[in-house]
Amino acid sequence: MNRRARLDVAIVGGGVVGAACALALADAGLAVALVEGREPAPWQATQPDLRVFAFAADNVQLLQRLGVWPTIAQARAWPYRRMQVWDAAGGDDLLFDADRFGRRELGFIVENGLLQDRLWAALPAAGVELHCPARVEALEQDEHGVRLRLDDGRRIEAALAVAADGAESTLRELAGIDVERHDYQQRGVVAYVDSELPNQATAWQRFLPTGPLALLPVAERRSSIVWTLPDDEAARVLALDEDAFNRELTRAFAARLGELRLASPRAAFPLRRQLARHYVAGRVLALGDAAHVVHPLAGQGVNLGLRDVAALQHWLAPSAERRGQPRLSPQRVQRWARERRSDNQIAAYSFEAINRLFSNDEMHLTLARGRALGCVGKWPPLVQAFWKRAAGV
Repeated sequence: MNRRARLDVAIVGGGVVGAACALALADAGLAVALVEGREPAPWQATQPDLRVFAFAADNVQLLQRLGVWPTIAQARAWPYRRMQVWDAAGGDDLLFDADRFGRRELGFIVENGLLQDRLWAALPAAGVELHCPARVEALEQDEHGVRLRLDDGRRIEAALAVAADGAESTLRELAGIDVERHDYQQRGVVAYVDSELPNQATAWQRFLPTGPLALLPVAERRSSIVWTLPDDEAARVLALDEDAFNRELTRAFAARLGELRLASPRAAFPLRRQLARHYVAGRVLALGDAAHVVHPLAGQGVNLGLRDVAALQHWLAPSAERRGQPRLSPQRVQRWARERRSDNQIAAYSFEAINRLFSNDEMHLTLARGRALGCVGKWPPLVQAFWKRAAGV
């Protein structure tokens, strides 16, 4: 492919990260196409999505710059002002409070369906060329760019292609990017619950020997739960009748908010670590879940993916050419890849280490870890450092 590609970037995958990537690169002045197999269902306020994200401050700023955050916030984005973490084995709580950091909130809880709906609504005005429904069947590339063949017979030519099509990415596989996988043999049980007491705009997390239990506030007395359990335990609690589930959940949360009662159906998803061995193969790059899947205990999955997007926008910004390299040069993409792979690897293995430390009942670890949480909470610089890492600031 010796002639200049008609498009600058072809993005495969229209989830939250892929759609945000399309908007961000279009905002940087690039000609962008987005390929997605299925248009997302319209978001409906009366049917809350069980999949929610604890949105960090830096990613709120990204969506502000892209002009979509106001439409999300007006629809339904619940701020949380505190995070409170404690170990079932004992010890003091670890508390993060917005007031201590001079902020109105630490972040927002937002539904996946709402995010995707608002991002897609912004695509036409941004000039993104949309191919939907369509899936990638074949990839050809050379030093000048890529050619994608879609299942509807169309072909797309671009200088770069971005795999943002999830953990089972077709484009990543076509590009020959290998991944390393580790199955945690755990599932995340999700649902909405109502609490007897107000949740105090707090994101709560209790570490149990079976795995962490998180409650994320979505209204004054309603929270989204992510209850990490071994596979067999997850199957058992999903099979419980509603009253029995409520009792077990309330007990697992130590009744901190009084009685907890289901307010939605329940679901579960398998947990694993999956990391791409490299992020770039020729003129194809991988980001979001196509590049990294991490344990959900810190709620950082989508935040890491959107940080991939923000960094890519930075490295491909108009100022890139003034730094002596073409905007879409392999050198610039490789620099992006080194930066993001390092950050994501550190995050993935850190979350795994925390999960292993707290998700067991070995006596020597049980005695030490509760005290460790308390010590962190009593050292303000360390609390600040932990929060800055999570918030991306």
